[in-house]
Amino acid sequence: MDILNNIKALNIDYDNLPKPGGSYQAVNIRGKIVWVAIQFPLINGQIQHAGRLGVDVSNDQGYEAAGICARNIIGQIQKYIGFEKIEGLNHLDIYFQNGENWSGGPAVANGASDLFNQVLGDAGNHTRTIVGVHSLSRNSCIAITSSFTLK
Repeated sequence: MDILNNIKALNIDYDNLPKPGGSYQAVNIRGKIVWVAIQFPLINGQIQHAGRLGVDVSNDQGYEAAGICARNIIGQIQKYIGFEKIEGLNHLDIYFQNGENWSGGPAVANGASDLFNQVLGDAGNHTRTIVGVHSLSRNSCIAITSSFTLK
């Protein structure tokens, strides 16, 4: 599997990746661990599929939003580090803004997991946590943080 060609096929606009919304960095390295700050389903600065999952946003839209977050994570890693220096993805923390009694978290989270597995192959194997929250910034339906290991 050629990870760099897979990433290139995503046609990521590295100049329009989400920028931190506060006093922190998009990517931080400590030892051999790389942390990517929270990524929202932003395209050209606009939240995609805003609202609550199970109320305003369908599971299919949530799956797509999760994929957009994953794409932004991939873009941040490629822009600031380069996947040639990455051993693999470790873990995802996935936050959902959802309606009461909504239980579609695992299926929606697969929107990110599936993209990482498709693009990174074995290096995309990971663990994840999924958590429903009352609200997310900019009325986003989903947000994802991630960690990777350097070679």
